[in-house]
Amino acid sequence: MPTGTTTENVDRLERCIARHGATRLVFLGDFLHSAEGRAERTLARFTEWRAARKDLDIVLVRGNHDDRAGDPPADWGMRCVDPGEGMAPFALVHEPKPVRGGYALAGHIHPAVRLSGGAGESLRLPCFWFGPRVGVLPSFGAFTGSAVVRPKAGDRVFVVADDEVLAVGA
Repeated sequence: MPTGTTTENVDRLERCIARHGATRLVFLGDFLHSAEGRAERTLARFTEWRAARKDLDIVLVRGNHDDRAGDPPADWGMRCVDPGEGMAPFALVHEPKPVRGGYALAGHIHPAVRLSGGAGESLRLPCFWFGPRVGVLPSFGAFTGSAVVRPKAGDRVFVVADDEVLAVGA
């Protein structure tokens, strides 16, 4: 939730929740990014949105940036948990590492893949990357970057292209 992109991120989040009728929202870490992310306008915008979505169950799995930023304000009603929190059949984590108790869902690295065409052109797209014991989800925010990953044989990858999620081969 960095300053300058808050309204765009919150508006996009609201459209997704409304479109899909979500009742629970899970952040896989790095929510406020840093103590500097606690800018007055950032906090005010999210407080306003949260007041309109009081019934939404929000869970924040603490990530490496949350350690520096601290938990969100208590009046936001977010349940802040440490990595490994169970939400069967998943274990919610920030860093992509296998854990006991479920299939690990992680954020942290913001995966992307590079797709190449026969004429030498290429396109870098954010992706969902699912291995045997860990799935890594793309970032949601407009501020975050991504890291190109190299899936292994048997991994499943789905790219995000505009408003579509598409399966791609290894």
